[in-house]
Amino acid sequence: MLYVAVRAARRAGDMIARAYDERDGLKISQKSDRDYVTDVDQRAEDLIVREITHHYPEHGIMAEEMKKHLRPDADIQWYIDPLDGTTNFIHGYPHFAISISAWKNGKPLLAVIHDPIRDETFEARNGGGAFLNRRRLRVSQEKKLDHAMFASGIPSYQRDSMDLFQKRMDVCMNSMDAYRRGGSAALDLAYVAAGRLDVYWEAGLRSWDIAAGYLLVQEAGGLATGLDGSTVDLTKGDILATNPHLHASVIQLLKV
Repeated sequence: MLYVAVRAARRAGDMIARAYDERDGLKISQKSDRDYVTDVDQRAEDLIVREITHHYPEHGIMAEEMKKHLRPDADIQWYIDPLDGTTNFIHGYPHFAISISAWKNGKPLLAVIHDPIRDETFEARNGGGAFLNRRRLRVSQEKKLDHAMFASGIPSYQRDSMDLFQKRMDVCMNSMDAYRRGGSAALDLAYVAAGRLDVYWEAGLRSWDIAAGYLLVQEAGGLATGLDGSTVDLTKGDILATNPHLHASVIQLLKV
C-alpha cells in the first residue's frame, strides 16, 4: 500500500511541477472566502484517486475536491489532499505538497507527503518509522522552550476564530524563539518530523490536512495530539505536534 501511495504522490507531483512552470493558463475558482481551487488540484486528485481505486476498489476515500466521501463504511479510509498550499501555488511561492494517508478503523496505517519542488518525499508506516527520501527521520531534541522555532496559521475558512488565534500567537511568540508561516499544514507537520521545526499547532483544519502528518510525527519520535493534549480527532482538525521535551509546555501556552 505504501508503494502505491508513494507512486501516486510522485506522479501527481510531476504533473503539479510542470503546471507550476506554466501558471499563466491556470484556471482558478473560489470555493469560499480566501479558499481557492485550481484545475491542477482537480487533475492531481483525479490521478491519485484513480491509482488508489485501481489497486484497492473496496477502500473508502475522502479527498479535498471530491463532492462526496466514497465508501464511508469501509474499514480502510484514504485521506487525500492533492495540493496542500494552493494559495502558495497560485502566487508562485514554491511551498506546497501532496498529502496521502490511509487509516484502518480509526488508526493510521501509512503516510506520504511529497514536495514536488524540492523533490522531497516524506513517508511513514505504522510501526516502521518515518523517512525522507529513504533517510530515517527524527524530531528535534530541543529542550528549551525559549530556543524553539514554531509554526502555525489560521485556515482561510476559520477567520471567525481570529481573536483566539491571535491570543495563542501572542503567548507563543513571547515564549519561543522564532515563528514561521509556511502555508501548508502537511509540510509543517513533515518539518516537525524532520526536526526542521520544533513545534507546530493549528486549529480547525480538515482531516486530509493532518492525517498523513500525524503519523509522520509519531513515527519520527514526536507527539501529535489535540491542542489540549487529547487524542487527535480528524473531524475536529486541531493538532499540536512537537518533540516530547516541549509538548507539555506548549499545551500550557495554548490554554489562553
